[in-house]
Amino acid sequence: MLKLGWNNLHVNDKTTLDRVRQRINPHSSTPYLDALVLLSHILERSRSWILAHPNPFLSSSQQEKIRMALQKLEHGVPLPYILGTWEFYQLSFKVTPDVLIPRPETELLVDYAREWLGSHPSRRSCADIGTGSGCIPISIAHHIPDSHFTAGDLSRESLKIAQINAAKHKVGENLSFYQGHLMQALGGTFDLITANLPYIPRSKLVSLDVYGREPTQALDGGREGLKYISSLLHSAPRKLKKGGLILIEIDGSQGKEAYGLGKKCFPQAKVSVSQDLSGKDRLLIIQTREP
Repeated sequence: MLKLGWNNLHVNDKTTLDRVRQRINPHSSTPYLDALVLLSHILERSRSWILAHPNPFLSSSQQEKIRMALQKLEHGVPLPYILGTWEFYQLSFKVTPDVLIPRPETELLVDYAREWLGSHPSRRSCADIGTGSGCIPISIAHHIPDSHFTAGDLSRESLKIAQINAAKHKVGENLSFYQGHLMQALGGTFDLITANLPYIPRSKLVSLDVYGREPTQALDGGREGLKYISSLLHSAPRKLKKGGLILIEIDGSQGKEAYGLGKKCFPQAKVSVSQDLSGKDRLLIIQTREP
């Protein structure tokens, strides 16, 4: 087996997986998983294979790729940007520093959307606002193949990534894209509106690890974190069909305020807030009355 010149990491009683985890540990809250993902990506093997072979033979090229990846991690570059892909809802998405990294919490929104569309087979006109990598509409369309999404984002670069991801997962015909602020450039009305907008309060954002590492435009929700959510909700009544549904991801501290905004903009609708697996408020749900 080739020796690994990783700055004093060659310890005979440690596996390659252990040593990579050790290097990642100071820079990640999930170092073991990240080490597993990194080795899986570079060796082009499944995670289960890496677990069964934690000390694999590495070519010189593979060693160099790992060394460079670890250096970038130590300089603050998030692992998904280093790999260029990240998993969401059991699908692999292309990601770059132009888009927010998809997170497990957002899968709750996809779950709700799939369930609702599944129980409302005549409702297939959908809009995703602030689509980023496109992970929300693409994941839904992958499972609801007769759905159609109009997906928008202010960033032209983000839309390019979303289009690539749509083609990758063969749902390009299910999605159309527009560039614009929220719903200002969005025509028509929709059965379902989904959104994962910037919602982190500005004062809180600067203290988080993601600040400066992921696009601030996709994170900064203004003073209270509800700037864009509020704007969306005030314009949504003109864009949502009767009996339609709105799903908006929120910060764990915003449940009460988001609920109030929902009731203000949709006083006759059923408004609720759902919690994620950690028990934090995560999803604002607005179900309007059937015609």
